[in-house]
Amino acid sequence: MEEKGVDDRVVKRLDSERSSNSMNRQRFGEVSGVLSIEEFFEDQEVPPWRKQLTFRAFFVSFWLSILFSFIVMKLNLTTGIIPSLNVSAGLLGFFFVKSWTKFLERSGLLRQPFTRQENTVIQTCVVASSGIAFSGGFGSYLFGMSERIAHRSSGSKDFKDPSLGWIIGFLFVVSFLGLFSVVPLRKIMVVDFKLTYPSGTATAHLINSFHTPRGAALAKKQVRMLGRFFSLSFLWGFFQWFFQAADGCGFAHFPTFGLQARANRFYFDFSATYIGVGMICPHIINVSVLVGGIISWGIMWPLIENKKGQWFSEKLSSDDLSGLEGYKVFIAIAIILGDGLYNFFKVLTRTLSGLFSQLQHKREAEDFSLGNSSRSEFSYDDERRKQLFLKDQIPIWFAIGGYVVIAAVSINTLPHIFSQLKWYYILVIYVFAPILAFCNAYGCGLTDWSLASTYGKLAIFTIGAWAGPLHGGVIAGLAACGVMMNIVSTASDLMQDFKTGYLTLASPRSMFVSQVVGTTMGCIISPCVFWLFYKAFDDLGLRTGQYPAPNAVLFRNMSVLGVEGLSSLPKNCLTFCYVFFATAILVNLIKDLIPKKWARFIPLPMAMALPFYLGPYFAIDMSLGSLILFVWQKLNKTKADAFGPAVASGLICGDGIWMLPYSILALAEVKPPICMKFLSRATNARVDKFLGS
Repeated sequence: MEEKGVDDRVVKRLDSERSSNSMNRQRFGEVSGVLSIEEFFEDQEVPPWRKQLTFRAFFVSFWLSILFSFIVMKLNLTTGIIPSLNVSAGLLGFFFVKSWTKFLERSGLLRQPFTRQENTVIQTCVVASSGIAFSGGFGSYLFGMSERIAHRSSGSKDFKDPSLGWIIGFLFVVSFLGLFSVVPLRKIMVVDFKLTYPSGTATAHLINSFHTPRGAALAKKQVRMLGRFFSLSFLWGFFQWFFQAADGCGFAHFPTFGLQARANRFYFDFSATYIGVGMICPHIINVSVLVGGIISWGIMWPLIENKKGQWFSEKLSSDDLSGLEGYKVFIAIAIILGDGLYNFFKVLTRTLSGLFSQLQHKREAEDFSLGNSSRSEFSYDDERRKQLFLKDQIPIWFAIGGYVVIAAVSINTLPHIFSQLKWYYILVIYVFAPILAFCNAYGCGLTDWSLASTYGKLAIFTIGAWAGPLHGGVIAGLAACGVMMNIVSTASDLMQDFKTGYLTLASPRSMFVSQVVGTTMGCIISPCVFWLFYKAFDDLGLRTGQYPAPNAVLFRNMSVLGVEGLSSLPKNCLTFCYVFFATAILVNLIKDLIPKKWARFIPLPMAMALPFYLGPYFAIDMSLGSLILFVWQKLNKTKADAFGPAVASGLICGDGIWMLPYSILALAEVKPPICMKFLSRATNARVDKFLGS
């Protein structure tokens, strides 16, 4: 009732002041130089929410979802670093539908023009669908349950191998709860508190610009640039395939810095994907990954390996957690936990203090806004957006009822999928999940940082320890992680989309429906893409393989750590863990306390932790991408800012879509014709001697 009253007041005031404020807005624009976005689109009718949900939008979204699912899956199973793909989704959605409508317009068959609201629906649907490839845990908790990953961990007896049926069923019963948990809070978050949601805001500005004449011309050039590098990346992946006839051969194994450096994983593997990722990620992330690789594989692991026979047995295999592998895994976990714990309390503190401050000053701000009549003439955009955002209500009873029904189904279903996960564990999670979903969505609005994986790790330790080692605590912890991650991740994603919809005048109902449709697509597409990888590549999950899935090993060992304790760690490993855990907290603290002009040069512990286990080879690719963008910005910043994301997206998308024919060739057991190996002088001498005899 309160929202309805606000809506009526806004509509009446907007209608009564619209004509009189037009001259004032123009005068204000001339004085301040500020362009009113909504006045630019004032002559364009905003379609009803049902007309924003078109067949062509979901048709394009479906094919883009497949493309982006391959991209996210490859990133999940290689390093786990996944950049924001919102810009690519919005740009490609604009290009395909704009081409569609232009063709129909020339044929005289166009019935409904392409609007920015429809563009927002496409972007929302694609990101929601491909987001399941991340929150579904295919590179972390879900794959960490498998026997293949279990053999690389200390708790190898407790496992559950992937199967397409139970994975799809699991995702369907856990992926929609987050959508219903924060729907009643959309007005508070977006309108009342005016949270920034930087990614959602940036995406909205991008979509708004696409639908202006100048923006459409730039978008056309960006798509052309994306297409060129898409083709280049795809053809480069195809070219590399010819030289990969056996293990250890091909460009990915080129000893760029010498054979000794190659043995310590310092080499350039010619990956177009990670060059593109490096161009999208901030420079400090790329530097952090490289620094982490140098500290671990350049300094620490060679020194610890010299202690073989003193700190751990010489007879242990290279992947035994009681040997050098244990240091790599558990020190990386210590850094991740230290960084995650610090940022959890940091974001929680900001959330609570910001919430308290906004609640305290909300009434004063409303009184000032209503009392200051001259202010309204300068907020036409806000008034129009608020009017349409509050027009299509999503009933609270629908949100609460949907949450309760899906939770009840989930509580009854999940114990049949995971016998170790008791119904009362799930009930406790669902009681606290809305609070944590709110915290994550609010914190994301302030910082643009989703802590979904941190909340998932919290569930790993609490539920895993509750279940204990005798009742399948490892699997229970990993499954609970999946439940929690899906809820808090989709909650923050939906609120980001609400912010995008607010700024593009897309209806909240169309945003919600688009998110539901995208999530449904993701629950089917992502498992199928993972299953293709799982069946096509026998080395999936192996540290020396093409897709080592490092986060799966790390998540499983976190679960083992929470259930079984620290008794199995090699000598001095626990001391190293304490030191790096404290160092991660200290580095974050220093980064927040010193001035920003210096803080931007301090590496991020979370990014530094990834190469501790995996190696620095991908950091070299990312650093090259970062260097390319840096030089480009120095030479021509305008062009670099305009076309850099398009080039990066083309490199990532081309290499990502190459994985589809590559997987099919692997399933069909079609072998490349050539094995290009890079051998040492001694090995080459033996080969020459053999050939000479």
